[in-house]
Amino acid sequence: MSPTITEVDVYDIRFPTSEQLDGSDAMNPDPDYSAAYVVLRTDDPDGLEGHGFCFTIGRGNDVTAAAIRSLRPYVLGRGVDSVTGDLGGLHRELTHDSQLRWLGPEKGVMHMAAGAVINAAWDLAAKRAGQPVWEFLASMSPEQIVDMVDFRYLTDALTREEALDILRAAEPGRAARAALLRDRGYPAYTTSPGWLGYSDEKLARLSKEAVADGFHQIKLKVGADLGDDLRRMRIAREAVGPDIRIAVDANQRWDVSAALEWMKALAAYDPYWIEEPTSPDDILAHAAVRAGQPVKVATGEHAANRVMFKQLLQAGAVDFVQIDAARVAGVNENIAILLLAAKFGVPVCPHAGGVGLCELVQHLAMFDYVAVSGSWDDRVIEYVDHLHEHFEDPVVIDHGRYRAPARPGFSARMKPRSIADHRYPEGPVWQTRQEGCPVPQTRQEGSA
Repeated sequence: MSPTITEVDVYDIRFPTSEQLDGSDAMNPDPDYSAAYVVLRTDDPDGLEGHGFCFTIGRGNDVTAAAIRSLRPYVLGRGVDSVTGDLGGLHRELTHDSQLRWLGPEKGVMHMAAGAVINAAWDLAAKRAGQPVWEFLASMSPEQIVDMVDFRYLTDALTREEALDILRAAEPGRAARAALLRDRGYPAYTTSPGWLGYSDEKLARLSKEAVADGFHQIKLKVGADLGDDLRRMRIAREAVGPDIRIAVDANQRWDVSAALEWMKALAAYDPYWIEEPTSPDDILAHAAVRAGQPVKVATGEHAANRVMFKQLLQAGAVDFVQIDAARVAGVNENIAILLLAAKFGVPVCPHAGGVGLCELVQHLAMFDYVAVSGSWDDRVIEYVDHLHEHFEDPVVIDHGRYRAPARPGFSARMKPRSIADHRYPEGPVWQTRQEGCPVPQTRQEGSA
């Protein structure tokens, strides 16, 4: 008999990263990297579980956890086969619930919560198959892959038949690309030197270390003060030399006019792209920024759903698509976005960092390389050197490249001790801080 999902445990996990200004940028000066974390537990005698999460930056993580709990009835008590055997159906069930969908529709906290559960189901399915998610996906037929996609609202830009054509064109080279991926890894860039709260000395030191570690691209946060940004870009350029790419990220800070002024000034230091120059919801503003200054535009980490990516591509508003593993509704919707990017010929450079985002999104980029776009030209996955030690199967970076995960699953399983220590507000990490100095608290209802 198929094992059954016997519990859906949800945890509010937070890390006090604001204390060292890790993750600081012009819009988010004091983030506490956090995860609304879900575990699908089963009665399988081998202890089979599925792990997933939403990423947040502190306050509000409890809201996201509550949204995940509201989805328990969709999976609790179901046979594992019925869930993992129809992941496309599960995606549609969770995102099409008429009453919950009204809260978005298909965006925001509810959509992210659906993604956490869907990603946990993919983790479960890949573990049952004995494969990492990237390989599990890349072993599917084109027909199986398109069955995962909700084509509603997409057919004016991408039809099912066009998606099948893309996947069939890439099919003959899958095995060779998978072997090359295992041998060489996937190109990465690092944001670790460039947090806005870091000193000039730390910026220069970490930039030099990144080059020594094999990275050919780094990224700096910008947008608070133009004079400071010009100085920091000069320091970074002097540290890495003329041949290393330096991307910059405004984290939604500007109106169009400010973005144009800022980027024309920074262009002297040859930035590779400007990321999130304005509101992530404003397609036309991104198009205007792209047309009005010389630096390429990257965006997508806060794009709410596949429809926004469709519009960014249709409007010619983006040079690099940046998917996020935990912002949209999980693996399924990211497959749709990868197919859209392939249709429009735009490279995908995933957003990562945070808590576990590197662990997840590497699988999606590697699947794209093996089975969708068939290319890693002009493609890099973001890497941030924070919090990987809390995961059972952390990312491995070797000479500036992600090594292909080999363990079955989605690399999402957090260590039990890390969960216990960082549960908010009752974990010892937070209890210690509350004893020493007050921190904002929200009451966590129920147990997880």
